[in-house]
Amino acid sequence: MFKFIPYILKTLWRHRSRTILTVSGSAVALFVFCFVGAVQEGMNDLQRRQQAKGSLVVFQANKFCPATSHLPQDYDQQIARVDGVKEVVPIQVFTNNCRASLDVVVFYGVPPLKLRKARDFQLISGNWTDFEQHQDAAVMGRAVAGRRAVKVGDKFSIGDLSVNVAGIYESDDPAEENYIYSHLEFLQRSKGMNLVGTVTQMEILLHEGVDPVVKCREVDNMYRSGPVETDTRPKGVFQARSLGDLTQLIGMAHYLGYACVGLVLALVATTTVMSVEDRIKEHAVLQTIGFSGPRVFRLVMVESILLSVAGGVIGVGAAMLMLKLSSLSVGAEAVTIAFTPSFRLAVTGLVVSAVAGTLAGIAPAIHAAKTEIVPALRQA
Repeated sequence: MFKFIPYILKTLWRHRSRTILTVSGSAVALFVFCFVGAVQEGMNDLQRRQQAKGSLVVFQANKFCPATSHLPQDYDQQIARVDGVKEVVPIQVFTNNCRASLDVVVFYGVPPLKLRKARDFQLISGNWTDFEQHQDAAVMGRAVAGRRAVKVGDKFSIGDLSVNVAGIYESDDPAEENYIYSHLEFLQRSKGMNLVGTVTQMEILLHEGVDPVVKCREVDNMYRSGPVETDTRPKGVFQARSLGDLTQLIGMAHYLGYACVGLVLALVATTTVMSVEDRIKEHAVLQTIGFSGPRVFRLVMVESILLSVAGGVIGVGAAMLMLKLSSLSVGAEAVTIAFTPSFRLAVTGLVVSAVAGTLAGIAPAIHAAKTEIVPALRQA
């Protein structure tokens, strides 16, 4: 069958306008399919990473947006004495938007000496000394720095909050690269408000083998009748709860992905049917020179699959490139999901295009294989 590839390519190029339009349409559909899949990949990656870390987040009970949660900062000393707790990190959170958005800017105010214990990332420019010695300094994730065209030494402002960028970091976790870390006290005193003594949340790092669910209950029981009641959850559960409606929207976006697959199927099937109808006489001639019905069937199937896969390669390649360069993310309530391009997603997109091309070609291929020679040759 491979020796007939040049013949199939010449056949496709014979109606180049139709072929180009079909490949372009398939490419656009697979491009959208990959974008939808990248959001789900980012969501899955976020959940896997947080489950593996085993950390907890303490939030004020019955509060949702970070701007409404205010915990006494001295809770960190009390929680640190709980068995199984390795480290407690008080965090002040500031975000420009609590609702779902494609351009959420999230500041985490953290004690400088605890930042490197709580987070696993590396500076790719700047240095830690500048960050630790200047209270108005911040380190910024590579993704948000790229989107905002910020470099080390620049002043970055959002609303009334301004920081000097002392470093830009990279992380194995794509979502982590969408955050900005500043000094805790600096963020507490920002916006003309004095929040010293309170924080948005506490992050608890546990020793290995400690049951996170048991520790959540233990921490909450400590403050059941305290000055501020707490709601403690494993970090992955906390983030899933924070994303809330956004998670449902991402789930609904799957239907858009299915629609894209249906579009590829319809485009390729229509083009293949038109090609077969235009070449009824040609297929009859092929049979007269010794081509069997099954061989004609295979020729048409290969033509259909090539059309679909060509669109898939272009669409998937363009999507992966744009996702890699743009560092897009979506977030809600100070939790972000990175649009994550992956090898698995690229392979899925190509497999989908191949399957769509196969399904689209079956009916036209059967029609071509069953062509009766004499009636077909009589056609003008």
